[in-house]
Amino acid sequence: MAFRMFHEQDCDVSRLDGKRVAIIGYGSQGHAHALNLKDSGVDVKVGLYEGSKSRAKAEAQGLEVVSNAEAAAWADIIMILINDELQAKMYAQDIAPNLTAGKTLAFAHGFNIHYGCIVPPADVNVIMVAPKAPGHTVRSEYLAGKGTPCLVCAHQDATGDAFDLALAYGAAIGGARAALLETDFRTETETDLFGEQNVICGGVTDLMKAGFETLVEAGYDPRNAYFECVHEMKLIVDLIYESGFAGMRYSISNTAEYGDYTSGPRVITEAAREGMRENLRRIQDGSFAKEFLLDMSGESRQVHFKMMRQLEAEQQLEKVGAEIREMYSWNDSDKLVNN
Repeated sequence: MAFRMFHEQDCDVSRLDGKRVAIIGYGSQGHAHALNLKDSGVDVKVGLYEGSKSRAKAEAQGLEVVSNAEAAAWADIIMILINDELQAKMYAQDIAPNLTAGKTLAFAHGFNIHYGCIVPPADVNVIMVAPKAPGHTVRSEYLAGKGTPCLVCAHQDATGDAFDLALAYGAAIGGARAALLETDFRTETETDLFGEQNVICGGVTDLMKAGFETLVEAGYDPRNAYFECVHEMKLIVDLIYESGFAGMRYSISNTAEYGDYTSGPRVITEAAREGMRENLRRIQDGSFAKEFLLDMSGESRQVHFKMMRQLEAEQQLEKVGAEIREMYSWNDSDKLVNN
């Protein structure tokens, strides 16, 4: 299915004039949306649960903070930016009782709408504005006078202008400076989960780990293996990000380029592709969502999730990586994640 693309000249930010926008959550995306909207002249409040550690940060950055329920009651547009697994319960407790006809419910990821965890009433708008970058990039690009591309759509149009509101919101957070690509909740959800699991998170991390372990098992120094299979990944990805595969291949040696063409297919075999197809099927039929939500909530208390996290943290690759990264010139202000 072909979707349309929109830019600043296609968006009317004045559609947000007089609108009150609640940002629920103040994490990576929440802080970026709230601050960018505020700087674009939009009336914004941040909704947080009682005792949230983010309250002091949001208030220090000049934003008014209220409870989730108060934010929902006050707002015309309610953007939900908390973790997927927490949204349905919070929506039922704090948002649903305060939804009145004509309000707009907004999301930056389609998970809860697509899988039916949240079912809004028919008399409210349901839109999506999904930046295709972490929140710190959404904010830094905005401050630099640029923007982060966003996916946008109107899933439910109760007022007749839901899509125009999505475009206005996307422009107000800076997205239209780059591009706003029309989508739908199913497409965004399924492709986002697939990309995370098979390429940018699951695929890449397993590839790097497998490469590291192959060299170590063959007797090579783990530090050397880390440099070759993990450290240099960023250098290649940065080249691809800037100029595509062709630009990356222009910048590497002929030896590396030749090996790219001849050796890559021995790794990403038909068996690997079938694994991707199976993962896509599990996303499409809801199996992954069911498994994820069962593990993240209820009696399981994230037991499996936390076990996987602990096992991965104990990998030799992580220990070697920590040693090598001590040599880098980063400091705390340079890091994307401080833990």
